[in-house]
Amino acid sequence: MKAKVIVIACGAIARELVRIGKLNQWEHINFQCLPPELHNTPDRIPGAVNDMIEVHAGNYEKVFVAYADCGTGGQLDKVLKVHGVERIPGAHCYEFFAGSDSFHELSDEEPGSFYLTDFLVRHFERLVIKGLGIDRFPQLTHDYFGNYKRLVYLAQTDSECLQAMAREQAELLQLDYRYRFFGDQPLSHILEPALEQ
Repeated sequence: MKAKVIVIACGAIARELVRIGKLNQWEHINFQCLPPELHNTPDRIPGAVNDMIEVHAGNYEKVFVAYADCGTGGQLDKVLKVHGVERIPGAHCYEFFAGSDSFHELSDEEPGSFYLTDFLVRHFERLVIKGLGIDRFPQLTHDYFGNYKRLVYLAQTDSECLQAMAREQAELLQLDYRYRFFGDQPLSHILEPALEQ
């Protein structure tokens, strides 16, 4: 079956998209992911998504964007409005990984929470430590994380290895540790109405 839909997505959610796609037998969908490093420069996300839409839109019946706002300050929505393309609702991936209600409960419970997903736990060294320059300038740790109280790991898989890594990362940042398993269900719940045939 020829793909009818293209999903332009953040590379940080690629594993989850593949799992959800297989589970739902979405043979009519192609996923095209952008580099997750764009999150360290969110002002570049709208342009990158725009370029991807322009390259692929003519080859598909539908384009869908698997990004939340992700720190673009509404600029991503302006790009999508021009093309008539929908995206995942919410401010960032933490909201759609946990589900909006659960995420807002966690945020209200402790506004000073720093969140990790499976992807961020796996790539913490590359994206957080090296990506923010903490490996070169350790004093930046306090500048970036001094106002946080806890690290909350919003897990997509029930991995003891990733949990151990996340605990170490919380200790490194001198934050309290909290683990919440959500699986793929919240993200799947958002995607299914938009992507089912």
